[in-house]
Formats: sequence, structure tokens, C-alpha cells
Amino acid sequence: MQREQLTLELAALPQLTITELRRRYAEAFGEPTRAANKPWLIKRIAWRLQALAEGGLSERARQRALELANDADIRLSPPRAPRAQAATEPPSAKPAKNRDHLPPPGTILRRPYKGQVLEVKILEQGCQFEGRTYRSLSAVAKAVTGSHCSGLLFFGLAKRGAPS
Repeated sequence: MQREQLTLELAALPQLTITELRRRYAEAFGEPTRAANKPWLIKRIAWRLQALAEGGLSERARQRALELANDADIRLSPPRAPRAQAATEPPSAKPAKNRDHLPPPGTILRRPYKGQVLEVKILEQGCQFEGRTYRSLSAVAKAVTGSHCSGLLFFGLAKRGAPS
């Protein structure tokens, strides 16, 4: 195949349909493919056409590739299947958040902010601020400041850089 003809054939590959690319793949590689990924098919066919026209890997490169493949760690067992959810847990239920870092329910947190004293009551399920219930201290801090920040830091329950 001449260089000009190869260039034209490579330029025509993106205009082919998936079916036509599969047919061209079978011609180039001598075996069919079930692949339907157009960019992948184009790259593989282009590589094969160039390798046939200009020569593939050198014998030295082939030997090195075989050496590397022999040294590669091969997975001998398949990955574990994901564990099924417990039958008693409804699919939409979210896991309970770890509340160890929060004070006990009923505690009132006070914090001065822009000339006001903010009061937040810790509930069994969330936090109450100005008559509204929020899911977390961070949600309260966002409602107050208008931007996301750590509720624990905002209300002084954690130090910056300390693990929570």
C-alpha cells in the first residue's frame, strides 16, 4: 500500500459506520470483533493498516514486550462480587451518620456571628436553628454564611487540621 493511499484510507475511517468499521476490522485482523466503540475501532484499524504498510514492531521490541508480559503480575482469581444488601434494610435507607463528634441531643450551641448570637439545638436526627431542622451542623453553617464550611469548625467543636 502506497503512502498516499494509506493516508486517504486513514482519513476515511471516521466517516464509516460501526458496521463498516467492524467489517474493515475483520479484513485487517482476519477475525471479527463485537466492539461497538467507534474511536477504539478507528484507532485499532489505523494501527493495523500502518503496521502492515510500514512494518510492525521490530523483533527486538517483540522480545522485550514478551519479557515484560512474563514479569507482569497476573490476577489468578476474579474480583469478589459486590455484597448484597441485607434483606431487612430498605434500599433507600441511608446509613446512620457517626454522631460521636456531636454533643448529646438537647445541647444548645451558641456562637457569636456578625453581631448576633446564633443558637442551635442538637436533636436526635439533625439540628434545629431558627425554627428549622437541618440534617447537620454543616447545613446550619451553610444557611448562616451562604457558603459551605465545616459545621464542627464553625461552632468550635473541632480545631482546624484536627481529625474529626
